[in-house]
Amino acid sequence: MKKKAVKKTKISLGNVLQVKKFFKDSCLPEYMMKGDVGLDLKANESIELKPMEQKAIRTGIAIKIPEGCVGLIRDRAGIVSKMNVHTAAGTFDPDYRGEVSVILVNFSDESVEVEKGMRIAQLIIMPVLKVKVQEVSSLSVTERYDKGFGSTGMKEKLHEFDKLDKAVSKEEE
Repeated sequence: MKKKAVKKTKISLGNVLQVKKFFKDSCLPEYMMKGDVGLDLKANESIELKPMEQKAIRTGIAIKIPEGCVGLIRDRAGIVSKMNVHTAAGTFDPDYRGEVSVILVNFSDESVEVEKGMRIAQLIIMPVLKVKVQEVSSLSVTERYDKGFGSTGMKEKLHEFDKLDKAVSKEEE
């Protein structure tokens, strides 16, 4: 039996992230390990983040995202697990040329020191599909349909907790 040839699709989007440093000591984004999909971004300033405070941290660089792509800012697991500091959503379009800043939010009960040179976030470069917008009078119905947040199990758990709470309340009366 003859095997069918598998057609491989090669995406060629330039695959170059151009980076401009504003200061000599600014750090270029880099993949720390061969298998990483996110480029680590480093702080170009030292700051203190108080509990529940958010600040934009400067990186000292500007970037040119390849055409047809987007740059997405994501948490670094280490800073989340050790410091309880998260990034706020960040999206970099291909035509943005300003300084890259990362918004950090301190969800811990203590102040946190972000030091210059510290890896604070990941930048993931992804291809983007541009779509046409078309108004329609209805959409196809799916199994999920309009079930929103928590629709894959949370409602059932909350219902069980409510039943348990009512049972405990009756026993206490």
